[in-house]
Amino acid sequence: MIEDAFFTDQVARSLLLGMLGFLLAMTLTPIYTYFAYRYGFWKKKRTHDAQGKELKVMKKLSVRKRRVPTMAGVIMLVSAVFITLLFNLSREQTWLPLAALVGGGIVGLLDDIINVRGDGTGVAGLRAPIKFFMITAVASAAAWFFYYKLGYTTVHVAYLGDVSLGVFIIPLFILAVVSTGNAVNISDGLDGLAGGLLLTAYGAFGLIALLQGNYGIAGFCFTVCGTLLSYMWFNIPPARFFMGDVGSFSLGTALGVVAMLTDTLVLLPIIGFVFVVEAGSSMLQLLSKKYRDGKKIFRVAPIHYHFEAGGWPRTKVTMRFWLIGLCFAVIGVTVALTGGY
Repeated sequence: MIEDAFFTDQVARSLLLGMLGFLLAMTLTPIYTYFAYRYGFWKKKRTHDAQGKELKVMKKLSVRKRRVPTMAGVIMLVSAVFITLLFNLSREQTWLPLAALVGGGIVGLLDDIINVRGDGTGVAGLRAPIKFFMITAVASAAAWFFYYKLGYTTVHVAYLGDVSLGVFIIPLFILAVVSTGNAVNISDGLDGLAGGLLLTAYGAFGLIALLQGNYGIAGFCFTVCGTLLSYMWFNIPPARFFMGDVGSFSLGTALGVVAMLTDTLVLLPIIGFVFVVEAGSSMLQLLSKKYRDGKKIFRVAPIHYHFEAGGWPRTKVTMRFWLIGLCFAVIGVTVALTGGY
């Protein structure tokens, strides 16, 4: 039984870490903004696919009256790393999510730099196989530490109990981290969409970690929430900047690690339901075009663009997806409270 006074102190500490993350990110934002607009960190829009075919619907949706810089995720990355290193460093609880945050961030930063320097034709940024290999390498290193150094061998299934996997927990870990990183990256397409969904997901996992007594993980989650609040202040439509792949890959891979460390992997598809739908829509679209002679299921994928192409304003798509994400986060936390976590 957790003592009330101790628990209250840990809740206050976690919230304080979140506030520090918010304040540091707000402080760094003007510095980033100055350099981003001065040196033109503009994300290049894709006008053609890898085969050189024109992306007509995507080109129409991508029309903007102003240029918006990318790579703002570096603000959240630096802020979360700095706060965690100073106030919340723990071998058992924060080394892994911190390493995933940095590793995923490096992959995303390389992708963003290539994108910014590119011309928007073909594949804008790192080619998909290269990104997949690099993210898998980051996840594999983390999985090795998770199994051999921290000694995790089981996965808890809600209402059923623990399932022992032994060494096979390594490929499961890699799958979870790579899938989450890519799903978050795919969801980052409209002003505020990925930021709001990530804020909800990290808040849910932070609450679960608190209730489990994993205070280091909770502090990390709320630190990220603080940085995301700062990002959202400027990214709510019309966005001043985008997080870029440096943000989506870093926060996505770290989210997968948090799910594994809290032994709530089964809850990850629930709390991150919108991410699953976004990634699934892109996969279904690719398979349909490949095996159905170019026929599409959606007007354009991922699915948030499908609704935008159907006439929904971007703000309506974003806010309705936020609400769906919030509802499923509540369901996930409820399952955590009742499912033996």
